[in-house]
Amino acid sequence: MKKLSVLVIVLMSFSSFISCQNQSSAKKVEIKSATDSLSYAIGVDLASRIDKAGVTEFNAGALAKGFQDAFKAENPPMDNATANKIIQTFFKNMSDKEAQENKESCEKFLAENAKKEGVKVTKSGLQYKVLKEGSGATPKPTDIVEVNYKGSLIDGTVFDESKDKPVSFPVNGVIPGWTEALQLMKVGSKYRLFIPSDLAYGERGAGSQIKPNSALIFDVELLSVKPGDKEKKKK
Repeated sequence: MKKLSVLVIVLMSFSSFISCQNQSSAKKVEIKSATDSLSYAIGVDLASRIDKAGVTEFNAGALAKGFQDAFKAENPPMDNATANKIIQTFFKNMSDKEAQENKESCEKFLAENAKKEGVKVTKSGLQYKVLKEGSGATPKPTDIVEVNYKGSLIDGTVFDESKDKPVSFPVNGVIPGWTEALQLMKVGSKYRLFIPSDLAYGERGAGSQIKPNSALIFDVELLSVKPGDKEKKKK
């Protein structure tokens, strides 16, 4: 709901700067003073933020009237609670639509990808392609692995990578798709993983780039394996 929070804060901030002059928002506004400049600048900023929030269509007259009525406390036909509910409903519907569209496009991608030469599919739905087969040890769930990796969306957008600075973590401490894939690899291997959303971040997504229901692609190079703390204690 980050977009919603930003929009509500901007609208509230903007309303506190509205001029009390009795003029229609449809009339041409002349910039003659510092107050005029500030008011217009806030309008430009508001438009930019609304666009970034995903609102592509709105009634400028109704927007201005809502601002004026709320600012002047002239008993607008819509109270704050109702206004917030409408805004929340809009963004929820928009988010649900985007999530469904993303799910469909990712499922289509995986279905087509599974048919490609060299791509293997496990029972869970994980897809992988062996780029290089190693000959070292295969990690267990409690082991600590060291890897190089690059993660991207199905459109090729890179959202994360180690950039040849290896990272270490427990096999069972990452998303399910990684946990499963690492236990198929041997040290020295390099695999390309195609991970369905239910084996990644699912309906919640992650950060600003990984949207809900996103399938993810990772190039993973397994550099080393060592026992986790529990395994060390057993020895």
